[in-house]
This record gives sequence, C-alpha cells and structure tokens, in this order.
Amino acid sequence: MYKLSKLNVSNPKVWVVIGVSIAGVLIFAKVRRRFNSRSSIKEDFGAFVERFELLPFPQPPPPAARLPLAGLAFAINDIIDVKGHVTGYGSADWKRTHEAAGKTARLVTALLKNGATCVGKTVMDELGFGMTGENVNYGTPINPQKPSNIPGGSSSGSAVAVAAELVDFAIGTDIIGCIRMPASFCGVLGYRPSHGLVSTTGVLPNSQSLDTVGWFARDPSVLRSVGHVLLQLKTLEPKRMRRFIVADDLFQLPKVPKQKMVYAVSKVTEKLSGYQTPSHMNFGQYIASKVPCLKVFREESINQQNGISTLKALSSAMFLLQRYEFKINHEEWIKSVKPKFGPDVSDCVQAAITSKTDSIKNLYKVRMEMRAALQSLLKDDGILVIPTVADPPPKLCLKKGLAAEFHDRVYALLSIATMSGCCQVTIPLGKHDDSPISVSFIASHGTDNFLLDTVVDIYSSLLEEVNIASNSSPFPDIDGNMEASELLKEKGNAAYKGKQWNKAVTYYTEAIKLNETNATYYSNRAAAYLELGCFQQAEKDCTEAIFLDKKNIKAYLRRGTARESLLFYKEALQDFKHALVLEPQNKVSNMAEKRLRKLIS
Repeated sequence: MYKLSKLNVSNPKVWVVIGVSIAGVLIFAKVRRRFNSRSSIKEDFGAFVERFELLPFPQPPPPAARLPLAGLAFAINDIIDVKGHVTGYGSADWKRTHEAAGKTARLVTALLKNGATCVGKTVMDELGFGMTGENVNYGTPINPQKPSNIPGGSSSGSAVAVAAELVDFAIGTDIIGCIRMPASFCGVLGYRPSHGLVSTTGVLPNSQSLDTVGWFARDPSVLRSVGHVLLQLKTLEPKRMRRFIVADDLFQLPKVPKQKMVYAVSKVTEKLSGYQTPSHMNFGQYIASKVPCLKVFREESINQQNGISTLKALSSAMFLLQRYEFKINHEEWIKSVKPKFGPDVSDCVQAAITSKTDSIKNLYKVRMEMRAALQSLLKDDGILVIPTVADPPPKLCLKKGLAAEFHDRVYALLSIATMSGCCQVTIPLGKHDDSPISVSFIASHGTDNFLLDTVVDIYSSLLEEVNIASNSSPFPDIDGNMEASELLKEKGNAAYKGKQWNKAVTYYTEAIKLNETNATYYSNRAAAYLELGCFQQAEKDCTEAIFLDKKNIKAYLRRGTARESLLFYKEALQDFKHALVLEPQNKVSNMAEKRLRKLIS
C-alpha cells in the first residue's frame, strides 16, 4: 500500500488527476453554495433586501394594559429610514450615493413603542415607480398565491412578506396604487389611509400630494390595530349605520363576473345588523358631473362610455401630478448621477424628468373637486364598493411589457382614492380561474376608524359567504337580464303612479321572471295588489321579499296592511313592530301599532 502511494506521487499523471479532483471539489462546493443561496431566497420568497431586528420598547409594568402590537413582527419598505442603515429606495445607485439615515422614521418608532418588532426591509420597485414589483437590483419577490406571475408593485416585498406569513404585517407606501395592487395580486388585506394623516417623516418622497404610508395584514384585527397606532385613533367610536354603494359601471371592467364579487357583500349586509341594503350607481357619470376640471384632461373617444372615459382622464391627471412633483424632488440627483434602472422604471423616470405641465393649477383643482365629490356622496356613513383591479396578475418577465389597456383599466380604478385622498381597503375574496380576486371599500377622507371597524365587523362573514358560494352551484350570469328587469320595474313604477294597477302588476311580474332574487320587485307588486284588493297575493309577495331582504321595511309595512285587511291582527301587529325596529320614527308603523293594540284588546 505504501509502495503504491509512493509510486503514484512520483508519477506526473497522478498530479493531473489530483488537480482535476480538487477542481471538481471546488466547483461542487461553489454550486452547493449557490444552491443553498437560492434555497434561502425561496425561504423568504425574495421579499427582503436587508434583515435586522429592532426590538420593541419595554412593556409597562402592571396594571398597565398589554401593548396593542405586542408579539407582532413587521417589515418595512426600503423607502423608510432606520438609523444606521442606508435607505436604498429600491435602487443600487441611490444606495451607493447616499449616507446612512441619522434617525429612524417616526412611524417605525411608533410601531416599536406599541410592542411590535421590526425584522427587516423589503424589496420595492425603484424609486417607487413601476407596478409589477420586479426589480433589476434585488430580483422579484415571489407571489405566494401565483409564483409564475408578478406580485404587483411598488410595495411588492411587503405584500409578499405578509402573504408568505413571514411577518404579521408590513409597511409600504401607496402613491398611485402601490399598496392596493400588490394586496390584490397576493391575496392579502391592504390599506391606503386618508392622505396626510400618517406621518411621512423619514419616508423618501415620490409625489407629496399622492404619497401615503400604507400597510398589509392577513388578519383584519391586526390591520385595525396598526391603523390605530399610525393614525392615532380612538379605540372606541360610536357605531352608526353603514351604507354600501356599489359602482355598477366599474364592475364592468374586470373579467370576473360582477355577481361573484358583489354577491358576498350583498348577502352579508342582509345578515348583519347596522347595514342598509346596498344601493347602486354609475360612478363614472357621477364624477363627470361633479369634477368639471377633468374636461381639460379628457381624450375624445367614440369607443368609451362617458363615465369610463372620465376615469381615464382622472388617471391621466394623476400621472401628470406625480411626474410634476417627482421632477421637483429628484431631477437634480438623476441628472448628476445618471442612474441605471430597469426598462419600465426607466421609462417612467424619463417621462417625469422631461415632462412639461402647463395646467398645474388644474391638477390641484381636480384633487379638491374629487375630495368634495366623494364627501358629498359618502358623507360619514357611506362606503363605495369597487373592484380593486381589473385584471389578474400578469406573467413575470413579459417581453413586450404590460399592455396599455392593462394600465388604463387598473388606473381608472386606483386613481379614485389616489386623487380624492380618501381611505381605501383591499379585501381578498378567494380566487377566480386560479387567480386571486378582491373587492375594495372606499370611505370619505378622515373616516379611517369607521372603515377599519367595518372591515373587522364584516370580514369573517364575507369569507364565509365566499366559501359557501364557491362550494355551491355557479353564480347565475344575470347581467344580461338585469338591465331588462330594471327597465320593466321602472315601467311598473310609472304605471303604479298613473294608478294603472293591473298594468303595474304585469310589468313587475315580467321583471320577476328575469330576476327572481330582487326583493324590490316582489314588494312593489305587493303594493299594486293592495290597491287591487288582492290581499292574499300581496301577503305572499311581501313574505317572499322579506325572505330575500330581511331589512325591507316596505315589505313589512305592506304585509302588515294585507294581514290587517284579512283580519289577522296579531300577525299584522308583529309586522308593524318589526318595521319600528328597523325604523323607530316611522309614523305609519306607530299609528298602525296603536290601532291594532286597540283592536286586539
């Protein structure tokens, strides 16, 4: 054995073999390191650019209450300052040319003071531009809901960190949809607060008139708790009735059937107390009438309906305002450093730096008029229901980039809260065709507490309805019949006002044939039957209307009238008492109750 070893060492060919073997070991080790590196990236879904730990402030001794965010971990976008760390703004060139932050952002300190632990910074689109979540410097965070598709941006890493359950909540910024879009694409809750209410001290600016600090969470209670800290809200607020207003025209934009998104919301309002039956409107036409300054930004197009073209004009104004303010903020740095960006971001930055806006005053007027229009519509108890986005998340690394129509459709929706400064929450509703879908609630500027409370109140019931619907028969596609049935209802109403009772019954009957789930049609037909003296038919229709809508006060009043006419006083009294519960000041119910109590006694 020794002789063989000695012979091999003296043979030059053996040294070649040894050299090749060592090289092979080194190559194997290098490949293994790469493999391990990729594995670690997959473990955090590529969400983080930097890992560290900022511990929370000490818990006050008893009898002080437990800190509201105690035990929760969070991450922050790479746009937010942490003392001793360079804020990279998603750009290698920005990070290279800037010093470490001297102070930690006020919002981070507030979260730490309330018991949360910060575990790192997340990937974002460069300089807050871009909508895909892709980043040429740090890679693209992996969308846990759909790994081959984009996570959405610009706050992509924060959305992915929450969706992948790496943290309990994450902070990002929403400029023109940078929280709401990734929340929808990654299937998590996303919140854009009322503009100007969360401190942006220690947050790099993109466009101050549009910038907001927002956050993601999986649990609505966590979403609200974070909101209470950042918005400095009162824990309790008097409960008030909630009005949902469904923007029917905007639900024509998504490829998801309208019924699949609106159905769950409608069903929940029937079951929970404190909610009025949802009303419906054409939101685009409303904005066209209330925001006259948009005419300056509107493109002439025979292919667009009035309302949708108005919202496209709104998004155009939004982009012009963003470019104008970004140019003021960062033109000097871009011209001196000449940074390199990914193709999409490069186009956005170039458009901003070369932009010439002649109608600056009109841009700010649009913001004022939009806020006034939403305040007039929603007041302090209204919630606008819209789709968050119009399309599912596109595939990663598209060679031709995102289609122009994708931009137009999504920003027509995202520009509403952006340009009005209103608060908006994105709520996931499961999947359609294997892609996450969501609905959004918008409330007036400054009513954040009301909106966050609504999400907590409605969320579990909403998911329950979504699950029930997913496991049952497909949603009926009644869009085609809906317009016709509404037209027949209006004809019935006209006939009723003209005291043509039989004709009214005919029209309402035809409407019911097209849509058997509308309580108003049955209730209205009952009113016509009452005028004809057909009390049993009226009672039957009211019973059906109440089955479909347990808060239909007119159905209770009409059934009470029908039952009283049929001498069923006790049953009639119960109907009028129920109407009083729904509307305590109703004069008809009050008078009927007194009258029936006398009859029964």
